[in-house]
Amino acid sequence: QVELVESGGGSAQAGGSQRLACSASAYDRIRCMAWFRQTPGKEREGIATNEKHGATRYVDSVKGRFTISKDNAKNIFYLEMNFLKPEDTGMYYCAADLQYGACRFSPPNEGDFRFWGQGTQVTVSS
Repeated sequence: QVELVESGGGSAQAGGSQRLACSASAYDRIRCMAWFRQTPGKEREGIATNEKHGATRYVDSVKGRFTISKDNAKNIFYLEMNFLKPEDTGMYYCAADLQYGACRFSPPNEGDFRFWGQGTQVTVSS
């Protein structure tokens, strides 16, 4: 089992930055992690994936603005969000799986990830 705990959400101004953290148990067993978000009125969507020892991919709407990073000593995945826009407002979730295959698609599929964080709200005002 993998437990994911997110933190770092809150309010930000358009054009600003925010960093989300996803603390993971069994960190070394994770082969693929992803960030999803659910914006108002829309279904949850995958926005980025990171494969252990492999590629990091982003959907076009966040490419160049969001970055996944990791702290292997602290067992934490981060989502660094820059140049925030009001349309980035939503609930953000980290997800993980023990199989590399979960990272095969970009955007990622929800059904490929067995472990989920509780979500953290990000609100961007103009």
